[in-house]
Amino acid sequence: MTLASQLPWTPGSFPLMLAPMQGLTNRALRGLFVERYRPDVVFTEYVLVKTDRGEPISRSDRQEVGAAEGGVPLIVQLIGGDPEAMLAAARAVQELGAAHLNINLGCPYGRMARKVAGGTLLGEPEQLATLLKLLRPAIRGSFSVKARSGVDDPGQLPRLVELFEECGVDFLIVHPRTVRQRYNGPADHRVTAEVVRRTRLPVIANGDIFTEEDGRRVRAQTGAAGLMLGRGAIADPFLFRRLRSDYPAVSHPELKAAEVRDYLLALLARYEELFCGEQQVLYKMKEVVSQMQALEAIEGTHRLLRCRKLAHFTGLLRDLA
Repeated sequence: MTLASQLPWTPGSFPLMLAPMQGLTNRALRGLFVERYRPDVVFTEYVLVKTDRGEPISRSDRQEVGAAEGGVPLIVQLIGGDPEAMLAAARAVQELGAAHLNINLGCPYGRMARKVAGGTLLGEPEQLATLLKLLRPAIRGSFSVKARSGVDDPGQLPRLVELFEECGVDFLIVHPRTVRQRYNGPADHRVTAEVVRRTRLPVIANGDIFTEEDGRRVRAQTGAAGLMLGRGAIADPFLFRRLRSDYPAVSHPELKAAEVRDYLLALLARYEELFCGEQQVLYKMKEVVSQMQALEAIEGTHRLLRCRKLAHFTGLLRDLA
């Protein structure tokens, strides 16, 4: 049974979460979001669990682990398929202070998609159940999964709801695309709504929430207990405040330019402290800007992506408004 005190948000509230995004939601970006835009919950990038005889997680991942980020609950997301290695990793991150753990059942990329790990575990319910049942007793705080709608069948996830309940999962995060879809096509929140109908567990809706209007529509359509913002929040961090109705739903173009400038300059300052060398800083900044360009968040982002020198990038940023 889900214990309200175990959940990483205030009982009775409607949490807005910053999604785990590989290459993006490092501690520098999370810290900025917590300080300025105040998501209710934040996540690490996925922590890849190793199966060799050494430490179950890398030294760099160990630096990302904790119980909270500036007072906001931090959930550590693990990805892997070997039960014993995952158990060792769960114990290791809790020793480092992690209070809440999440299992990645959605990654569609690279080696995770070629092994029984990430999203491919959705197609192996017996292996998935073995993994979750092994982990649950070892996790002191909340235990959740972030799942795609299936490997290639969007009906897979609704059929797994009972398994999640039996394994002691505390809440579910649903990204209603299949693993095979990757990020192609619209997120089908009819799947999210079906999962909500089938379970007593809190369900967090994730996918294609780019505007205040999108968030309200998904909430009404699904009956979800909260929302998770990914690419939409990276492109527009004020989306958290817009959804709380304490900031305009749409910013005037001049204000939007100033928002983007101030956001990226503040992130740049943090990245210069975290990463080594101008080229790495520039590469990491371009990862963020590429999300903004894809969503047409602001004119001129294409020029930022063409920069080869950090000084040029910074100068263009300052000229946005």
